[in-house]
This record gives sequence, C-alpha cells and structure tokens, in this order.
Amino acid sequence: MLKVSENPNETKLVNFAMANGTRRKIINFLANGCRSTGEIGEIIGKETLDFHLRILQQAGLIELEEETVKLSEYGKSFLKNKTEKVEEKTVEFSQAKPIEIARIRQLSPCMADSSRLRVSANMTPPLGGILKLLEPLFPRSNYSDRKDSLIIQKGEIIITIYGSGKVSIRMIKNENEAKEELESLKSIINEAIAKGVAPAPREKVKVDLTEVYKYLPQTNCGKCGEQGCYSFAIKLMARQVALDRCTLLKEPEYTGNQERLQVLADYI
Repeated sequence: MLKVSENPNETKLVNFAMANGTRRKIINFLANGCRSTGEIGEIIGKETLDFHLRILQQAGLIELEEETVKLSEYGKSFLKNKTEKVEEKTVEFSQAKPIEIARIRQLSPCMADSSRLRVSANMTPPLGGILKLLEPLFPRSNYSDRKDSLIIQKGEIIITIYGSGKVSIRMIKNENEAKEELESLKSIINEAIAKGVAPAPREKVKVDLTEVYKYLPQTNCGKCGEQGCYSFAIKLMARQVALDRCTLLKEPEYTGNQERLQVLADYI
C-alpha cells in the first residue's frame, strides 16, 4: 500500500491544503469517485474553484485531466489513513472513564491583560487518545496534534486541555470564575463519556489570514527573513515558519500580541 509521504516539505503542503474547510469538502466529495469540475463548482462555488484545485494538486492529493478531477493514489492513501485513525480512536472512546478536576494549582497574571488571570489545574484520569474526539463538544475549539492539546475559546477565555491531564485557563477574572469553568468542562466531558459514543466530527475552526496579520508588529522589518509581515503571516498559515522567527514579538510592547498569536497558531 502506498504510504503517505514523510518528507517534511511535502507534509507541510498537505497540511496547508487540508487546513481549509473548502478543500476538505472537495477531498471528501471525491472519496466515492471522480467528479467533473462543474460538479465540484456546484458545491463550493466557481469563483475560487481553480485556486483550491491548484493547491490540492500541488499537494499531490488530486489529479486533473481536462474537466475531470479524481483523487491521486497519494490522496486515496491519505484519506484512508485519516479514516483508520478515527476508527481506532472511536473504539478507545467506549473505554473512557469519567474525569475529575483536581484543585487549582496556580494563579498568576495574564501576559495579554494583567487584570486577568492564568490558572493551572489537573484532570484525572488523563484523556490521552480520546482528547481529539472531544473537539466537536465545544463550539470554538481545535485539537493540536503537535502539542496533543485541545484548545477551547469562550469569548476572551482560552482553555487548553493536554493529553497528559494538565488544564490551563487564561483571561479569567478570578478564582471563582475558574472553578465554574472547570466544573462546566467536567460536566460536558463526562456527559459525552457516559453516552459511550464519540461526538460526530464537525468543521474545524478557520483562522483567517487577516486575523494573524492583525497581531503581528506590521513594521516589515525583514528580520524574520521575509519581505514583510504579510508574507510572514502567509508562511505561518502554511506552517512553513515558526512564530518565534518574529523576534519583535519578544519585546515587551508586543507581549499581548505574542500570546494571542500563540493561540491562533495552534488553530492553524
């Protein structure tokens, strides 16, 4: 069986291609066989069709033959690999045990807003392999494979659950609010575990390029090696550069921007 590439550069292209909801819709539409460009245009709109098809083709996920589009062997293998992983983890979900939230371990000021607090707590037992499957439970959330963490955003409040059991909450008003958020988190997760069935997957949260650019210094200093901050934002969205390449973000006046960008980067 053809294996999905382990080449880092090719992997970045695939990750960038599949980070977009429209392109995921195209790939899933092609899962049952080839389609015409007209048929695909009907479900995603014709204005951006060529753009999305070109990105999927560059990533090696599809093949274009005149007006016909089909999954490449690489694309079929990629889709099968993703499906198998979800099925494996769904089996694990039925074995999950109810969680408890240990007492709050740490309270400290937030970097983005000193009037708000950061809180650390522990979840037992750790959710480990089923953490990714809980993503659909929360309206604005995203699982990060790189950090094995589920990030949940509720207005200004940002909650991060790690596979290890650690829970971090940022931008809260006080300890009582932290306790309320932790109790709510516990109730939502335990209710899903009690049902014994993983929630149905949903469309991932989309991070907009302009939102990333908004929090960059916008000085176009070039210290990161790019022509300007907008070019850096594009590379960041494609995961071709790391956030720490922007050295200006480490200066005190950009501390709040850096914290917000770190959160956005995990949604990409």
